[in-house]
Amino acid sequence: MSEEDIRAARLEKVEQLKQLGTNPYAYRWESTHHAAQLQEKFADLVSAEEVDLEVAIAGRIMARRVFGKLAFFTLQDETGTIQLYLDKNRIQEGMADIDADAFNHLKQLTDAGDILGAKGTIKRTEKGELSVYVKQYTILTKSLLPLPDKWHGLTDVAKRYRQRYV
Repeated sequence: MSEEDIRAARLEKVEQLKQLGTNPYAYRWESTHHAAQLQEKFADLVSAEEVDLEVAIAGRIMARRVFGKLAFFTLQDETGTIQLYLDKNRIQEGMADIDADAFNHLKQLTDAGDILGAKGTIKRTEKGELSVYVKQYTILTKSLLPLPDKWHGLTDVAKRYRQRYV
């Protein structure tokens, strides 16, 4: 799939988000914590335990793993990474008044590279990964191009110097 095809598909997703009444480029998000703070504060949390502390976090989706009614996103902010634990039933409950089919829209309309805001509680999964157990989410920015390849990185030297933000 060429870069133009990927961009066209993502622009179609932007249009779908607009039709759902969602702004794909949200103006504001209030974060209460950063990934590194949460990793440090809950380092001693045991597996399968949940803390009843409401957190709001935002970052770029670096990886997506979707399994039917569960999804796991790796979210990276300026301080580090944390996992988002997305359960269909919990999201449908938390976002019932905003979007009746919120979990399916999340699965279909997000890609790696998008910036997402999420609210929920802290939980350590059965595998031992510290996660934000998401109740509500907001797509803050829809990425139109894929992230550079992790292995090769950005190989164009001129682009690396002229467009440092890339």
